[in-house]
Amino acid sequence: MLRLRSCLLAQLLSPRSASPLSPLHRLLSAAAAAPAFSPDPSIFAVEEYLVSTCGLTRPQALKATPKLSHLKSPANPDAVRTFLAGLGLSGADVAALVASDPQLLCASVEKTLARNVDELTGLGLSRPDIARLISLTSAGGHFRCRAIVSRLQYYLPLFGSPENLLRALSHSFYLIGADIERRIKPNVALLQECGLAACDIAKLCRSKPRMLITRLESIQAMVECAEGLGVPRGSPMFKHALDAVSFISAEKIATKVDYLKKTFRWSDAEVGMALCRSPMMLRHSMDALQSKSEFLISEVGLEPEYIAHRPAMLNYSLDGRLRPRYYVVKFLKANGLLDRGRDYYSVFSYVEKVFVQRYICPYKDAAPHLAEDYDAAHRGGVPANFKFT
Repeated sequence: MLRLRSCLLAQLLSPRSASPLSPLHRLLSAAAAAPAFSPDPSIFAVEEYLVSTCGLTRPQALKATPKLSHLKSPANPDAVRTFLAGLGLSGADVAALVASDPQLLCASVEKTLARNVDELTGLGLSRPDIARLISLTSAGGHFRCRAIVSRLQYYLPLFGSPENLLRALSHSFYLIGADIERRIKPNVALLQECGLAACDIAKLCRSKPRMLITRLESIQAMVECAEGLGVPRGSPMFKHALDAVSFISAEKIATKVDYLKKTFRWSDAEVGMALCRSPMMLRHSMDALQSKSEFLISEVGLEPEYIAHRPAMLNYSLDGRLRPRYYVVKFLKANGLLDRGRDYYSVFSYVEKVFVQRYICPYKDAAPHLAEDYDAAHRGGVPANFKFT
């Protein structure tokens, strides 16, 4: 018996028995490979909580877990999630917030989040506004900081309304974290010195909030560039000129000016006059400018000088306004329903309601299909009645 037990023990411990077919080897290997977990239910499994409760993906949870490793229970995260849900944020919204700023789950609901909501409500923000604000500023963790209230106390009067501010933040959430005293206020002061009122600054910065957070030297360079177009500070057109040249290099502006001269056959004086009256031409693509030049000069027959004096025409949509209206006027003239002395600039500049009242409605009996043909032209077609040989 002793010899038999010795043989069995030797066989089990033999290297040859440690083969893939060995039950003992498989058991030991499986035990070694099994993930270690603690049977202690008191230990808070952060990663699993983020996935199963917060709705994060596994990669998002893996990335967020180290920032929450100090949490010992789900009590505070649950309180934060409940608070956010009370503001109207969906489960998907909360998941996105946590993925962007995991430490939001560590914020104190009573001391920070609820106080921020109460004070922002006092500033005029609705709960939906606040929910949107949280989403827009989550990447920087700003809403879990008390400083957000004082920042909005400055920004709300500047932008004029919560909606304007939220629109600016949607373009650049960095605005909420910028240094107001050292960066924002000096830029605002410079814009005010250029004659821009608060409403002008708000309108300019809604779509270009970088105007507030960029270096003061950059703003000064933009101001000088706008003046270089021939638009003086303090003039009503200066805010448009500043908008047109903002964040465009001097080289690109010079290239666009040369292109305008060539495309519209303008002299130096004419391109200067056109830019003074409509500086936003600089924002149009070269293809769009080329198409409008071909249409206005070659098809409509307008003189380059006429266009230079009325450059606002170049800001209108070619297919949405210029071409359909031209077809209508040409049709009416060709059929003797309209005198030939009509000014095309007036035709193009009327708001849609006025154009229809003046050029469509009066001819519904003489030209019953005119309104239908006009609508078809808006959709890019050229109705048979608008085809002239």
